[in-house]
Amino acid sequence: MNIIINCKHMDLTKNLKDYSEEKLGRFGKYFGDIAEANVTLSVEKYRHRAEVLLKVNGLLIQAESITGEMYSSIDEVVDKLERQIKKYKDKIVSLRKNKNKSEALPKAEKTTPLIIKKKAFDIKPMGVEEAAMQMDLLDKSFFVFTNASSGDINVLYKRKDGNLGLIEPIK
Repeated sequence: MNIIINCKHMDLTKNLKDYSEEKLGRFGKYFGDIAEANVTLSVEKYRHRAEVLLKVNGLLIQAESITGEMYSSIDEVVDKLERQIKKYKDKIVSLRKNKNKSEALPKAEKTTPLIIKKKAFDIKPMGVEEAAMQMDLLDKSFFVFTNASSGDINVLYKRKDGNLGLIEPIK
């Protein structure tokens, strides 16, 4: 597994690097094919933040933790990731079991969410600033648009901190 550790507003010590790598090494028992782990450690006043993004077979698993001490932030983010991975693995196992049972038993009621509303839009190319203004005018939490500079479909969304986030496809 390739572990990339980035630090913001702090220096990466050898102990902190070794601790992070040791904790993230535990995920090898769940997925033997974790391609990459991006770790971002940052300090803002008294808030120590640890963010981890795992890339596994095209699946992205992300968690974040903010505490008063960096080592406890790393512990907490690893625990969150572990819960997410266990939940994902259990869901895959139950889907396999249900697939075999569903062939023998009559169909049960669906538990997946239903699409209850569908809209179609004519998407015109626009810049990110124009899309942000359009999203604000529509009073929505996200906006899908064609980026005029790249020609790709992008998603602009409101973050919990009040700022905006932009999702762009990778070419």
